[in-house]
Amino acid sequence: MKPVKKAVFPVGGMGTRFLPATKAVPKEMLPVVDKPLLQYAVDEALAAGIEQMIFVTARGKSALEDYFDVAGELVATLKERGKTAELQVLDGTQLTPGNIAYVRQQEPAGLGHAVWCARHITGDEPFAVLLPDELLWNPADPCLAQMVRARNEVGGTVIAVVEVPENETHRYGIVDPGASSGSLTQVKGFVEKPKQGTAPSRLAAVGRYLIEPECMDILSEGKRGAGGEIQLTDALAQLIGKQPFHAHTYAGARYDCGDKAGHVTANIALALERPDIGPAVRAWMTANL
Repeated sequence: MKPVKKAVFPVGGMGTRFLPATKAVPKEMLPVVDKPLLQYAVDEALAAGIEQMIFVTARGKSALEDYFDVAGELVATLKERGKTAELQVLDGTQLTPGNIAYVRQQEPAGLGHAVWCARHITGDEPFAVLLPDELLWNPADPCLAQMVRARNEVGGTVIAVVEVPENETHRYGIVDPGASSGSLTQVKGFVEKPKQGTAPSRLAAVGRYLIEPECMDILSEGKRGAGGEIQLTDALAQLIGKQPFHAHTYAGARYDCGDKAGHVTANIALALERPDIGPAVRAWMTANL
């Protein structure tokens, strides 16, 4: 079983929910406290042993490339002024040369299409997919690291899930579950956004996947699903029964930062954890809420 060393980040979306901010700033670059959403996802991938980051971008996303580049003038100025702490903050934004790649998705044809655009870089290796909109916050044991350990036990495809309330299942891709053991549940099938009251479980996919290379062959067929788009879950569903396929119930906090309320909540929650600004934020909340 090959280890997972590559990760695909589908970051080509327009971010219309966050207009007008996303008219000029990619939604993946919106900050949670003082780091862009994408940085949290990259940090999670690094903690899981990922070595190569593959960003599937689109027009207007050049800020993503600039962010992970070396800001020569800024670095020189900080060094000249002796700003050691600020230089250390920049370290996490500068990945090892050659370990980052950018691919264009020329049309918004769905998550499956975005992943397929990275096929020549992932090759015949397993890979991770991380959706930066989903901020899965567990600094002590990040989600993708949990999933890698699970994959080492059972092999095959592993997806991250959380239990959602019954009245929210229609918003997600829901797992049709088989046998469970600990955090792992066998996947018998997927139901994409089931009608209210028809969901086979409350286990909802939350934007983290460890995928075998055979999935790219299925995506290459270009079959359209819900919304007329190429759906990743449709391709994954075809692998069920052909290889081990499990859902890992993620242990940690989850913030849906593709939603305005979720993004604001994430900012508050993570700010409160910070020793440098947490007391001030908590004091304001106590006085005003």
